[in-house]
Amino acid sequence: MDRGSNILLVDDNDDDAFFLEKAFRTLGSNTHIFRCIDGREAQQYLLGEPPFADRGFFPLPDIMVLDLKIPHVSGLELLKWIREHPEFRSLIVIVFTSSSQQHEIDAAYGLQVNCYLTKPASLTETTELARAINRCWLGHLPSPLELDRLRF
Repeated sequence: MDRGSNILLVDDNDDDAFFLEKAFRTLGSNTHIFRCIDGREAQQYLLGEPPFADRGFFPLPDIMVLDLKIPHVSGLELLKWIREHPEFRSLIVIVFTSSSQQHEIDAAYGLQVNCYLTKPASLTETTELARAINRCWLGHLPSPLELDRLRF
């Protein structure tokens, strides 16, 4: 049975969030998207702090899709915070932003982002990116049963 994958989308733009969620639904994937609208809220989510304390409703993500231009704690600050916390260091983080400025790309890769994607202009292109994320990043996640077998 497919347990589905969990994505934490950190983006304050309602339109961008809508189109990314729609793209994953269009694929028919068993992907659950949880959204935070700023960096501070994403930190609370990852730490399981209220209102995200119930892991049954707010599971840890398999992947974080992160915009750089978010309030309170910027995307780069959040990425740095994630990499400084051992329990989140291996979290797959995909930057999904409108910025194509080289200094931001370099900064993100310097903070060990897994992938840097520029937001596309159409739903068709967003669906293709969702398909690539699904195939490249989510298609190789072990099931809970496989994880149990891998534990020593």
